[in-house]
Amino acid sequence: MNILKNYWIILLVIAISNVSCGNDKGTKQKDTTQKKKPNILILMSDNHSWNHLGSYGDKVVKTPNIDRVAKEGIQFNNAFCASPSCSPARAAMLTGQDIWRLGEGANLWGGFPKEKVYTELMANAGYHVGIEGKGWGPGNAEANGWENNPGGERYDSFEEFYNEIEKGKPWMYWYSSRDPHRPFRKDGWKKSNIKLEDIVVPSYLPDTEEVRKDIADYYNEIQLFDREVSSYMALIGEMGQLENTIIVICSDNGWQMPRGLANLYDFGTKIPLIISWPKHFKGDRKIEDFVTLNDFAPTFLELAGIDIPEEMNAKSLVNILKSKESGKIEAGRDFVVTGRERHAFVRQNGAGYPGRAIRTKDYLYIRNYEPSRWPAGDPPLYGDVDAHMLQYPAPSKFYMLTHRNDEKVKPLFSMAFGKRPAEELFDLSKDPDQLNNIAQSPDYAEIKSELSKQLTDYLVSSGDPRETDASFDWDAATYYMEGDKRPRPGQKAIEALGLEEEYDYLSH
Repeated sequence: MNILKNYWIILLVIAISNVSCGNDKGTKQKDTTQKKKPNILILMSDNHSWNHLGSYGDKVVKTPNIDRVAKEGIQFNNAFCASPSCSPARAAMLTGQDIWRLGEGANLWGGFPKEKVYTELMANAGYHVGIEGKGWGPGNAEANGWENNPGGERYDSFEEFYNEIEKGKPWMYWYSSRDPHRPFRKDGWKKSNIKLEDIVVPSYLPDTEEVRKDIADYYNEIQLFDREVSSYMALIGEMGQLENTIIVICSDNGWQMPRGLANLYDFGTKIPLIISWPKHFKGDRKIEDFVTLNDFAPTFLELAGIDIPEEMNAKSLVNILKSKESGKIEAGRDFVVTGRERHAFVRQNGAGYPGRAIRTKDYLYIRNYEPSRWPAGDPPLYGDVDAHMLQYPAPSKFYMLTHRNDEKVKPLFSMAFGKRPAEELFDLSKDPDQLNNIAQSPDYAEIKSELSKQLTDYLVSSGDPRETDASFDWDAATYYMEGDKRPRPGQKAIEALGLEEEYDYLSH
């Protein structure tokens, strides 16, 4: 069945029905619908960088369904997650707060403090709230007293969720796809007819056949997510819910490649974000304001007519959504601040790699608080990159590890896996792939000083323990996946890299 075709037929039928119902009864019914609280459907991909969609300019990946929603909706060209790691990025989204305000919630595989989340506030206000897939995680919310996932009650399908909705009751549903999270479907690019010669390999990765196949398999996963988007659009159309449903398409963080996931470079933190509600928000707009997933919380609450808690320090997007303009809309939205603490358990005794970053239109400035540590995780596994135990195929990482001494690979390996200085600065107009650290250049001393102060001021004002008298030990916080503490690499990696059968990150 051509789901996309059926979806647009449904839209046409709805439009014709509205035109034909021009009597008093039809008018009154329309007015009632407009006063209803909006439904919200979040369709989230997993580990998906902003630039890998057709509507964002990628010429290889085919995403016609998402592109069509972008055409009818609002595309944010400077959207970021709070942290390049699944659990903290999703925790910040739910709470509308920066990760350093969430204690152990700033870590992967941690707990989730009993903070106010928009999902619970909306449920208390009469919304039917549910999730499918990951929601918040991975981690242990029960340890902090949560009965359900902080994202809402879990369902196996939207149909199951929808069947529980009382007539006329507004709803919020968050679908978390597994795509394009690794491991990728092997040789998926062949089934999708993706041509390897068309792949554009970013300059921070080796341009080899192995890497091109890896990227092509990633593209295949994105195309599968695009089909899921089409399926959900068709479902809510069949259920008569399109007109009063806000569609949000986004990712949780950047792609799972070296210098991507778990890094404060754009490839770990910059995400796609599209929001569509055609009857209410003017579509076919591209927004340049800097926004984050954290902004969802106050946005959804405002749209639902619910008071926004003071502790939510993110900012609502409603003014932007209701504007009819493109480009820059709100003064002050000219930067974002991101951060990371412990991603996976990949260093001795659970040490993380703490960092904060400020991203503006022209520059990215990063502050690494523990430069003596390995940013990609302790060698030889470098577990914060891709397959953290090398337990499943991760072709780009594997190629870089096995060819680390090759002349062309060596500098790329050093940037992805080697130690980094306390400060990094990149001039994005000259260096979009963020390879040339100019933090020590005299020509940029004044700019670095200004960005450093702006970052510190924000961290202090938002109560970051890294820059204030507050105290929290993220390294000592519980990590709830015990098996990661003694990783066992896959046999292929053991043979190719001369690895041991097991490593112990708890030894002294």
